Amino acid sequence: MEKIDSHRRKLLLLGSAAAGISCLPHFAQASLSTSRPRILTLNNINTGESLKAEFFNGKTYNPSELARLNHFFRDYRAEKIHAIDPHLFDHIYRLQVMLETRKPIQLVSGFRSIATNNHLRGRSAHSGVAKHSYHTLGQAMDFHIEGIALSNVRKAALKMNAGGVGYYPKSNFVHIDTGPVRHWS
Repeated sequence: MEKIDSHRRKLLLLGSAAAGISCLPHFAQASLSTSRPRILTLNNINTGESLKAEFFNGKTYNPSELARLNHFFRDYRAEKIHAIDPHLFDHIYRLQVMLETRKPIQLVSGFRSIATNNHLRGRSAHSGVAKHSYHTLGQAMDFHIEGIALSNVRKAALKMNAGGVGYYPKSNFVHIDTGPVRHWS
C-alpha cells in the first residue's frame, strides 16, 4: 500500500509540474486577455517622427489610433499608407510586456509598397528582402527597442511562438510578422 501512495504522490507532483510548465509559454498571451489599454510608444528612425498610441482601449481596437499607426508605419519612400494588421501591434506590445520595458520602439521598416520592396531587393545591401514580403501586406515590421539588447528582443520574440522572427544583428534590427511561425538569421 505504501508503494502505491508513493507512486501516486510522484504522479501528482509530475502532473502538477507539467501543468505549471505548460502555462509558461502562454504568459504573453495572458497579458493580452486582460482588459487594460495597450499603448505603444514609437520612433521612426527614417522620418524622425515619434508617436504614442493607445491602439486598444481595454475592450476594442481604437480606429483613430490604428489610423495614426497606419500613417506612422507608411512607406515613407513612396508616401503610401496601408492598413497594418492590428495583431502586429499586439505582438510588439506583448514583447514589451515580456521584456518589462516601456522604452520606445525604434521602427526601421513597416509597410513597404511592392515598388519599394522590389527596389530594396535590387540593392546588394538588402539581399535579405523577400520577394513576397509580409511588409507589402502590412503584416511585418523591422525594429529594435531602445536600451534592450537585440539578442534579448529576438529571444522574447521566439518565445511568443507567433509569426515570423528574423534576426539581423549587423543591421541592428529584429523582424516580426503575423505570418506562419518560423524564424531565420
